[in-house]
Amino acid sequence: MLGGKNDTEVENEISIEIARLDKEIDRMETDYFLSEEYDHLGAIVSIHPGAGGTEAQDWAQMLMRMYMRWAEDRKLKTEILDMTPGDEAGIKSVTVTMDGDHPYGLLRSEKGVHRLVRISPYDSNKRRHTSFASVDVIPQIDDEIKVDIKDEDLRIDTYRASGAGGQLVNKTDSAVRITHIPTNTVVQCQNERSQHQNRALAMTVLRARLFELARQEQKDKLNKIRGEHKKIEWGSQIRSYVFQPYQQVKDMRTGLEIHDVLSVMNGEIDPFITAFLRREAAEKIGRPPGA
Repeated sequence: MLGGKNDTEVENEISIEIARLDKEIDRMETDYFLSEEYDHLGAIVSIHPGAGGTEAQDWAQMLMRMYMRWAEDRKLKTEILDMTPGDEAGIKSVTVTMDGDHPYGLLRSEKGVHRLVRISPYDSNKRRHTSFASVDVIPQIDDEIKVDIKDEDLRIDTYRASGAGGQLVNKTDSAVRITHIPTNTVVQCQNERSQHQNRALAMTVLRARLFELARQEQKDKLNKIRGEHKKIEWGSQIRSYVFQPYQQVKDMRTGLEIHDVLSVMNGEIDPFITAFLRREAAEKIGRPPGA
């Protein structure tokens, strides 16, 4: 039986090591489920606030911070391609690329609407507010995947970058907006110093979005043939984050609940990702999750 100061230190060290090993085992289990065709690719993550002004824009920024902390913990390389700040606080939109070990396979579980319930710091009457933000995740396709983009289908506009980035960024028309006219798909990039760099990155995002659009159209055709009717993702709330009157983060698809809201907002979202992938794997073999 342990006793004394030194033994207490040993107990603490053992507890820390056990927690680290548990986390490593969970990650190994998560990686085991990553078997979809594009799971190994990088991810392009876009976040947009819903209706609600400053409160929703602040929620979008909180989600961005959560994913950036998660990516940092997993040692993923991140780059913000485009970010529009909110009028008073938060952000109106952001697009981030993530590269490393299976970013798309992990983050595709995050695609959908995220709901926040809290006492708003922007409400002088301290009332409870509900805010929504959408998270879109698409694979960052590599050069081996061909996407046919015709020059005549593109409209390319340049404008002066509005964000931080040095004198050159703010004094020249370095930002680029590309519109794919047949699909009305619009992408933009303004965080690089040169127009050439921004155009190249914007084309990367455009290729990925057109590829995802084609994939979704193919899925819709198959679902129509099979007679399946699925909810539109924008209107489908996948997760709820409650700060008051109690603390709870609940995933609506898997039923997983975590009551340490602060840890989740600091990037501890692996349990939700693992639960989603486990459920997906169980459905493929036709058995209930957890069976």
